[in-house]
Amino acid sequence: MSYGSPNPYGQPQDPNAQYGYPQQGQPGYGYPQQAPGVPQQGGYGYPQPGYGAQPPYANWGQRFLGTLVDGLVFLVPYILILVGRDNGALLAIGFLAIIGLAIWQLIQEGRTGQTVGKKALGIRLVKEETGQPLGVGMAFVRRIAHFVDSVACYLGWLWPAWDAKRQTFADKIMGSIVIRSQ
Repeated sequence: MSYGSPNPYGQPQDPNAQYGYPQQGQPGYGYPQQAPGVPQQGGYGYPQPGYGAQPPYANWGQRFLGTLVDGLVFLVPYILILVGRDNGALLAIGFLAIIGLAIWQLIQEGRTGQTVGKKALGIRLVKEETGQPLGVGMAFVRRIAHFVDSVACYLGWLWPAWDAKRQTFADKIMGSIVIRSQ
């Protein structure tokens, strides 16, 4: 078969075409058609970056209170540890409860974007690009990255109070944002 002649499927063949790539003027494969000038919706109902609309960022107070509630969840096991200093069973139960709660909170934050405190305050941790939860592994890495928030006299923890996207340094490193749930 020569170039320019019809192929067996009845369509002319372009000699400059590469297999698997859309032709000039044709839509890309797997991408829905979009009317010109209409922004495509991103995750959690906010437009994708570049269209001017911002997601509903959680303010510093919401983030602080969410962290405070998360800390209160650990209060009972901590009391067990303090009371159980002379009782090995209570001490072990307290430590196991703290470890279990920490793992459970991490899994919840990674899968849903919410810990107990975030859920109580109506906020959610998501990837900035997609609006989807980070995933358990990246939520764990973000927790490690919070070290950077503490290094400079805890300035990173206060940063969301005046940052345009309400991000800590760890959020900036991870590409995550905390938004209000809808």
